[in-house]
Amino acid sequence: MEKPESQIRQVELGDVVFENPFTNELRGDEQLTNTRRQVHNAYYSRVFPTPTAAPKTLAVSEEVRLLLGITSDVADSTEFAEIFSGNAVTTDMDPHAMCYGGHQFGNWAGQLGDGRAINLGQVTGIDCNSYMLQLKGAGPTPYSRSGDGRAVLRSSIREYLCSEAMHHLGVPTTRALSLCSTGDTDVRDMFYDGNLAEEIGAVVCRVADSFIRLGNFEIFSAREDIDGLRTLLDFTIKHHFCEIDDNSPQKYVDFFKEVVSSTALLMAHWQRVGFVHGVMNTDNSTISGETIDYGPCAFMDHYDANTVFSSIDTQGRYSFANQPSIIQWNLVRLAECLLPLIDKDEKRSIEIAQNLINTFSSLFKDKWLQMMKKKLGIKDQSEDDEELINNLIKWMQQKKPDFTNTFCNLMNYDHADDEEFEDDEFNNWKREWKKRVESKKYIDVMMSCNPTLIPRNYLVEEALSEAETDGKFDKFNELNEIISSPYQLKKVNIKYLETPSKTNIPYKTFCGT
Repeated sequence: MEKPESQIRQVELGDVVFENPFTNELRGDEQLTNTRRQVHNAYYSRVFPTPTAAPKTLAVSEEVRLLLGITSDVADSTEFAEIFSGNAVTTDMDPHAMCYGGHQFGNWAGQLGDGRAINLGQVTGIDCNSYMLQLKGAGPTPYSRSGDGRAVLRSSIREYLCSEAMHHLGVPTTRALSLCSTGDTDVRDMFYDGNLAEEIGAVVCRVADSFIRLGNFEIFSAREDIDGLRTLLDFTIKHHFCEIDDNSPQKYVDFFKEVVSSTALLMAHWQRVGFVHGVMNTDNSTISGETIDYGPCAFMDHYDANTVFSSIDTQGRYSFANQPSIIQWNLVRLAECLLPLIDKDEKRSIEIAQNLINTFSSLFKDKWLQMMKKKLGIKDQSEDDEELINNLIKWMQQKKPDFTNTFCNLMNYDHADDEEFEDDEFNNWKREWKKRVESKKYIDVMMSCNPTLIPRNYLVEEALSEAETDGKFDKFNELNEIISSPYQLKKVNIKYLETPSKTNIPYKTFCGT
């Protein structure tokens, strides 16, 4: 297929080689102009990033840099800043934006697509795995609708910090290779109150096993393109589910089974660390079981099952407690897409899909119980364990203690010795708990599952404010360093461990900025 002529400078990125199976093996958009439109009969549109005024590298993840085989000299180069701000490409990149649809807040939204994300290509890491590199905020694509395709500094910093924190917490996630400023400003209505303001532009390079979302399948299903759906499934299984036999008549069932399993594990991890995604639309859910799209996300401070951080989630659809049931709802939407391919007999196909959907609850519960038992240092089995866990959660819901520090208190960490834990009901519960963890080795189990350090919301906001207002990244760099080892009890400024006051204004984050 014809490719658009390069609109931006071509440079080299050391010895890093980009491969492009997605664009080489799947059908692309025949129209090459970068205009907002409905795209049919295509999995992607080729599009180049839009150059910016004065690109500058602000941060590079050393771990991700090393994983991708990028040398420190290359990471410090002008070429690196130009590539990962969207000002240049390498000769072997095939930049493209994916076409997908999705259900947003429970309603079918039609075509969505990568409105401000541009995929650069795949790189084989030093671990021999392939990773897709994607620029977020690199300019408009055919899927941008009314948006400008750009991202601002504060949302980019949040994405960088939260995704890297999640990785170090042991939660499957996309990662951040780099954060670049663009030298441009973008106009935003930060609080959705009609007050427009110019903000500093930025681009994050995200890295993932796959950026294929549930919505990639939904758009073909909605358009009744079963052959297109089958082709995408075959590609996905071939490249991302190598353990599945390509020739098996059960391969689509096996695919869905794997997605259900990995997604159940992901939800258990989110609940383990108190993470609230914010906008769990089907286009923000991946087939790889990775956390993606850190928009209005945050970590809980004071425990409340009804916690919502997104300013647009006024009904609490995506609250902390609802996350497992919402992701199951999303999986039902994927199952609906697969029905024509699971079995020729419609009734049989529905039965198979329903049975797999029904396994989600037990898979999630099993994973969640395992993790909660580790958080409490419980190594053996007891029929009373679930009741013990639920009694703690009931107390937490009533008293609203700090989620992270509750478990630090149980590990006898000094910074968690707060008056909010001087409670008769809690102490009574602790006595019952202690009967289950008589061995002193329980602390070692707890330390492997309970972080002492998370990117607390007010600390993230301080880093955002300093970067935006003063152009300084001291707080960003310090917080980024702190969250890289969340399970180590080390001497740090007490502010990184403290619970914010319950009287603070409820924390809100804003989508699409």
